[in-house]
Amino acid sequence: MNLISNIGRFLFAIPMIIFGVFHFVNTKTLQNVVPSFIPGHTFWVYLTGAALVAAGISILIKRRIHLVSNLLAIMLLIFAVFVHLPMAMEGNQLSASSLLKDIALAGASFVIGQYFKNEYT
Repeated sequence: MNLISNIGRFLFAIPMIIFGVFHFVNTKTLQNVVPSFIPGHTFWVYLTGAALVAAGISILIKRRIHLVSNLLAIMLLIFAVFVHLPMAMEGNQLSASSLLKDIALAGASFVIGQYFKNEYT
């Protein structure tokens, strides 16, 4: 595997782990971001935090990268549509930035999944 692709994989995975840890550290704040029509806000904050940490670790240790990256991309797109888009449409610039960030990260996650598709199981 070439050095640049491994650096890219590392640079993608570490922020996912950190974002996941933020879900456990800032649970109270992130509960307010979960859409009101979804019950169990705390549960969803913890679940998505755990998913982000698990995805980052999986990508780091080169296990099931194709599957994990595709699932992560789908989760990020769900965040973009159901969490950030409604607030961005109300004029919240921070949400608009988060919307664009999550869309970009989802795209990168799909690319990583395809790139490493045949490399690691």
